[in-house]
Amino acid sequence: MLSLLCLMLFVARVFSSSTPVAGIFPQDPALRMGSSLTATCTVSPERGLHANTMYWTLNGKRLPSSTYDLLSPNCLSVTLHHLNGSQQQSGDNLVCHSGDGHVLAGSCLYVGMPPEKPVNLTCWSRNTKDLSCKWTPGGRGETFIKTKYTLKYKLRWYGRERECEDYSTGQRYTCYIPRDLALFTPYEIWVEASNQLGTATSDVITLDILDVVTTDPPDNVHVSRVGELEDQLTVRWGSPPALKDFLFQAKYQIRYRLEDSTEWKVVDDVGNQTSCRLAGLRAGTVYFVQVRCNPVGIYGSRKAGIWSDWSHPSAASTPHSERLQSGSCEPKPGEQNSTLRRELKQFFGWVRKHAYGCSGMSIKLYDQWRVWLQKSHKTRNQVGACFTT
Repeated sequence: MLSLLCLMLFVARVFSSSTPVAGIFPQDPALRMGSSLTATCTVSPERGLHANTMYWTLNGKRLPSSTYDLLSPNCLSVTLHHLNGSQQQSGDNLVCHSGDGHVLAGSCLYVGMPPEKPVNLTCWSRNTKDLSCKWTPGGRGETFIKTKYTLKYKLRWYGRERECEDYSTGQRYTCYIPRDLALFTPYEIWVEASNQLGTATSDVITLDILDVVTTDPPDNVHVSRVGELEDQLTVRWGSPPALKDFLFQAKYQIRYRLEDSTEWKVVDDVGNQTSCRLAGLRAGTVYFVQVRCNPVGIYGSRKAGIWSDWSHPSAASTPHSERLQSGSCEPKPGEQNSTLRRELKQFFGWVRKHAYGCSGMSIKLYDQWRVWLQKSHKTRNQVGACFTT
């Protein structure tokens, strides 16, 4: 039966060309991983070649003769079992050679898996002008053969189906729609994945452009000292200019770090102000600060909005502590007396609130007050506090 197949393939190729050629069957097959393949190479008798002098290579590596089967004087087969995924998405090269090494014919083997349903489809619009979407391939994401992903979208209740065309954003599994988008009307969006072994479609998401708006990072971010206060800095910034004509309420976040650190601390409760005072900072230290914006409630949208990228870092230093500048850790006698008077005043004020009668006056009560005082200092000096200005 295989001899007859080789003969039919050879006759078809001879009649299709004026020059006798060799041919491989099947030509460029697509196969699932783990499957087996028997391929045949047939040459013209006029070439004067005998099949028992030929050999096979796969991706340049010669296959063992134990995998061959001589079907006729001019037809040699090879059988491959438990195929692994293709080493390159353009396919593996299965080649039939003459005994002296010349290439007689070749075929590409596409060995892989059909795509799985794409997941994690999310979209965002920069300033309501465009739409970008990204997704994750289903399963492990590796199909071993070229797989095409197509983002499709349409207006929910009317309009024709369209395909996103710009996949050149520099990120895989991302597509960009630059224009011609409708507001106040929901879209249906999905992704289709296809290759030579099958197709898969993601879940359809429904969204309104106004619900997925993000914007540019705040500009004109300035960081400055608060007079001679050694533990505070003021941060000021501008609202997003691209959204100046839109009805919305912005939310802001601030993050900052020490000059010699890579760890950022985030201040969440800035609200919609465009200035903030950072308190509880370290004296005589350079801080880098960034701000980002979340445009909430554009034209009445009830969605949470999407955070912008962080602004470019701005930097400023807190003033040096006077005590550090004096070069001494020991307070002066006058400072000691002043500190003692202040603490005694605080102590007796605390006693009036927390103690009753003379029996309450004791060392134990004083110790309790010291604990309370330390806690109040920790609260007051807590890093990350932000006060709107």
